[in-house]
Amino acid sequence: MSELQPVNGIELRKLLSDKKLILGTERTFKLLRAGRLSKLILSSNCPSNIVRDAKKYSILSGTELVHTNQTNEQFGLLFKKPFFIILLCRKAIGP
Repeated sequence: MSELQPVNGIELRKLLSDKKLILGTERTFKLLRAGRLSKLILSSNCPSNIVRDAKKYSILSGTELVHTNQTNEQFGLLFKKPFFIILLCRKAIGP
């Protein structure tokens, strides 16, 4: 379930413009615990405690977990944010 994959920046920007991509640890874990995510993407330098929690909750909720080779700084630059992004997620289709 957890594997290292290159993530296409164009694909991520498209998801963000469609309002399906969520940035931020707190919102992500809240939706992950509720089982309302389809994919969870972690940066390559994500802190170990967040990786551990993400693995645990993704197994419980059946959410796909993807480790990328991009750093949190690269994610921040990709989305033109003034902060680093250590994880992001995609909402599941449905209510």
